[in-house]
Amino acid sequence: MSRVIATERGGERASPASRSRLATFIRECRRSKMLLLFLLPAFVWYFIFYYIPMYGLTIAFKDFQILDGILGSPWVGFANFERMFQTHEFIRVLRNTLIISGLKLVFVYSSGIVLALLLNELLHDKFKRFVQTVSYLPHFLSWVIIGSIMIELLSPVSGLVNNVIKALGGKPVYFLADPHWFVPVLIASDIWQSVGWGSIIYLAAISGIDPQIYEAATIDGAGRMTKIWRITLPSIANVIVIMMIFNIGSLMNAGFDQIFNLYNPRVYEVGDIIDTYVYRVGLVSMDYSFSTAVGLFKNAIGLALVLLVNRVANRFGQTGLW
Repeated sequence: MSRVIATERGGERASPASRSRLATFIRECRRSKMLLLFLLPAFVWYFIFYYIPMYGLTIAFKDFQILDGILGSPWVGFANFERMFQTHEFIRVLRNTLIISGLKLVFVYSSGIVLALLLNELLHDKFKRFVQTVSYLPHFLSWVIIGSIMIELLSPVSGLVNNVIKALGGKPVYFLADPHWFVPVLIASDIWQSVGWGSIIYLAAISGIDPQIYEAATIDGAGRMTKIWRITLPSIANVIVIMMIFNIGSLMNAGFDQIFNLYNPRVYEVGDIIDTYVYRVGLVSMDYSFSTAVGLFKNAIGLALVLLVNRVANRFGQTGLW
């Protein structure tokens, strides 16, 4: 049956099912009007600071001139995007972004799951709370502070790590100036900063598992690893999938704050990512149209990845975002 019914005048009107859904939606809105009122400030805030600035994306298709403004600048079509793919630096930053983001997705994302599983196995409550508190603390430090700590720890002259290496008879390592060491330092510092906070949602999901399931498994002779593999992980699989979708959606965000505070020209070859490149080209070199085109490309890829992963999650029976 067609979803619309043609009227005698040749127009279209909503089908009975559509009218029923609309009436249900209006009835639910009226019933929850106080809750919707609480959402109003957030909606206004997002509209002003997120949706209205989207108009500025049009300069990606223009030769933006400050004196002419957005409306007065001439249109150039996809010229900025064509230039982007012909630029050697963009290919390099795109490669670096995918490598660093991929490594973070594998190691940083999975570290939160592993920590949650380990904390769940701790039997001593005080020690468990101590470990949780210590692991959460780095999350509340900005990358400016963490960057300073890393520079002091890894300094080839006075850093604690290099002092230990020299005491053991080794040579000092320039961790933040050596392209071979820079990416591992990024991954390790990101794990240290985010592993505790990332484990919270998995601990919450684990706490919702019925303890009787574990008791039944214990009676059947299941060990700890068997219970983790057969009970815990399947029970939090939906949460893992949803969090993975969120992480893949930000795959093109390799961590501007972290890299900006740690990198230097000697490691541009492996550490320069799209965000730092957009910063240099846009704000330092004042090439606004080109930097906007690069940023728009990055966000379009992120949106496509979210849609793709959500579709795959739904196809394999897991709970997607919609």
